Amino acid sequence: MSEPNGAHGQTGATTDESLEGRVKSAKTPNRWWLWAIIAIVAVIAIVVGVNIVKPNKQTNTTVVGTGNVAASNTADSITIGLKLTPTNLDIRTTSGSALDQVLIGNVYEGLVARDENNQVVPAIAKSWDESADGLTYTFHLNDNMTFSNGDALTAEDVSWSINQLIKNQYHDAESLNMVKSVTANDNAKTVTITLNTANSNLLWTLTGRAGLVFDKDAKYDAKTEAIGSGPYLLDKFVTNDSITFKVNPTYWGTHKAKTQTVIIKYLADDNAAVNALKSGDVQVLAPITENLAAPFTKDSEHYTVKAGDDTDKYVMAFNSKGEKTADKRVRQAIRYAINHDELIASRGGADKALGGPIPSLDPGYEDLTGLYPYDLDKAKSLMAEAGYSEDKPLQLTITYANIYGTEIGDQLRSQLAKIGIDLKVNVVEFSTWLQDVYTNKNYDISLVDHNESHDFYQWADPTYYYNYDNAEVQKLYAQAIAATDDATRDTLLAKAAKLVSEDAPADWLFNYRVTTAWANGVKGFPVNLNQTLLPLYNVTYTK
Repeated sequence: MSEPNGAHGQTGATTDESLEGRVKSAKTPNRWWLWAIIAIVAVIAIVVGVNIVKPNKQTNTTVVGTGNVAASNTADSITIGLKLTPTNLDIRTTSGSALDQVLIGNVYEGLVARDENNQVVPAIAKSWDESADGLTYTFHLNDNMTFSNGDALTAEDVSWSINQLIKNQYHDAESLNMVKSVTANDNAKTVTITLNTANSNLLWTLTGRAGLVFDKDAKYDAKTEAIGSGPYLLDKFVTNDSITFKVNPTYWGTHKAKTQTVIIKYLADDNAAVNALKSGDVQVLAPITENLAAPFTKDSEHYTVKAGDDTDKYVMAFNSKGEKTADKRVRQAIRYAINHDELIASRGGADKALGGPIPSLDPGYEDLTGLYPYDLDKAKSLMAEAGYSEDKPLQLTITYANIYGTEIGDQLRSQLAKIGIDLKVNVVEFSTWLQDVYTNKNYDISLVDHNESHDFYQWADPTYYYNYDNAEVQKLYAQAIAATDDATRDTLLAKAAKLVSEDAPADWLFNYRVTTAWANGVKGFPVNLNQTLLPLYNVTYTK
């Protein structure tokens, strides 16, 4: 789960990595990116020679060379406003999706990557073969790959990186528990991963930190420096303020980074972020609170505002073993009583209704919103069966972290009062939520933004804080993970997800969508998944 640090504007942030990180560890996505050639604006007629950055072997210092020239109307730099600020740059040991967001695919690359639709695509490996039993994956590497310090990127670097992750239990090591061995053949330019048990999530897992490839011979301070194989070099890191990227002139790939300098400016305050976009201090803001985006939406002559898909799920969990919420009728009544359209509209309207535990970009997604449509009469009937009414209300408490504000709790209290539920809203510090709800499972109802992709495992784990225990769901999930083809996996996951939704151990209030705003003239900025997947090679800004 991700750090609850206000990534999502008005509601606060994601918490998936934070929960796993503080109690265990986390998982996140990634991506690969591309060849670099510097472009500086030519001022006189035809072509002017330009300086190009060339990395020193062991540091981030630069030397001067010559390079290509950009079109005269294209800026040689762009500033992007983000919210999630990393505390340091050591992506192997530091949790939080802020590192994945800016480093993966830009500075560091993985064996494989993800596209904007959350699908696995080639990266350092140009292709791969999977054995019929799903236990052996052979990755065929690209030719002539190099790290930014000039070192060749070899199969040995790949196997060393993954083996080091497992040996030292770096961040996400637990996601490779099924791995038996990782071996390299530099002559054949292949890496072979052998599993103890088949795992249909392996490729997707390798698009994240688990699959990142590092230079085994490089010496640098990973907290403040970075030596990777991506299209950008880390030029400068100012804690809690900014990160500056320069193009990597030795990038091995087939795509070119289109902008010479990319500055990431961290803006924790929503109003300050909006003012930075208005003033031109930043050209892109991701995310922007939907309710603060209206002035930019109206000014389409100068700005573009667009919402992208993401894997965040606002989960209102019912303690399945709770004294009052163990009654399925109560849980079902609450689901019928929630007016999702009203909740989404109050947030600006960008989010999507979600009727089950799998979001639209994940394997096994099926539209389950029809299982519990808004129906007050049915909700009241179920509450009456359980022995409650508006005259004899059921008292419940919803506990959630203060990062989400009070408005959503007030809305839920108002909606549930109509069916005879007296809902107390208990807004606490995130650390308190972690202790009381996540660790001790002492709650009636909880609310948290689960942002992690491929996280259906939570519903197949009876020890998770939901206290949800369904043997059939656990069986279907185990079969899905062991599947050796995607179609079978997806069918099994969809079946399991429907069972979960029908049991009503939670209500999935909505699938959060990230709203991004940018000045017209910006091209190539990713919209989907940009809080965890932010490839910048294709971004340009024309003034």
